Amino acid sequence: MEEAIGKFDQVFMSIINRIEEDYEVEKVITFNNSRGNFRKIIDPSYKANRKRQEHPKLLREMHEHIAEIYSTKQGRGVETDDMVATYWKALTDELGQNNVIIVSIDKDYKQLPALIYNYHYKHQCFYNISYDEALYNFYEQMVVGDQTDNVNFCKGYGKKYAAAIFRDCKTPYQFTKQTFKLFKAIYKSKAREKYILCYNLLKLRIK
Repeated sequence: MEEAIGKFDQVFMSIINRIEEDYEVEKVITFNNSRGNFRKIIDPSYKANRKRQEHPKLLREMHEHIAEIYSTKQGRGVETDDMVATYWKALTDELGQNNVIIVSIDKDYKQLPALIYNYHYKHQCFYNISYDEALYNFYEQMVVGDQTDNVNFCKGYGKKYAAAIFRDCKTPYQFTKQTFKLFKAIYKSKAREKYILCYNLLKLRIK
């Protein structure tokens, strides 16, 4: 356990040190261990593909240690991603987009017009997602789905198809219209029900 804690602290500080090469870091807010995800209530198949995966033996202890040492923010009824998005929105409104950095390897944050640092050793790079890019990224995911979360309402439709139908889209209405056309073609009378479910599963919830 001590070795795992030491490794986490080492990686944590290496991330901060890397960010400080380009930005002044005044405050770090850490998130983990949210419980009672509403998505699993509205769709029991959400992340059901992960049930067969064995969790690391020290995962629970690490969550508890991190929560205590770093005074982490934890949500109830939502995912940690939703908590991060909520804090990001509040801080961005106060400080501006370029003064708030989301640190994560999770692609879902690219649906936000945010400054993101991907700390994965193969990337270690910053993304400055514009509003237009964020809009496109979310609706592309509505089409392509998210295999890791077991969300795939439009099977067989990929990024090339999304690029084609969104080629002339600029506004949320235009993206919604094109996406719903696809759902209508697939689900007929149940298109609205499926569209809303998919939207709620993929959209980060900001309170």
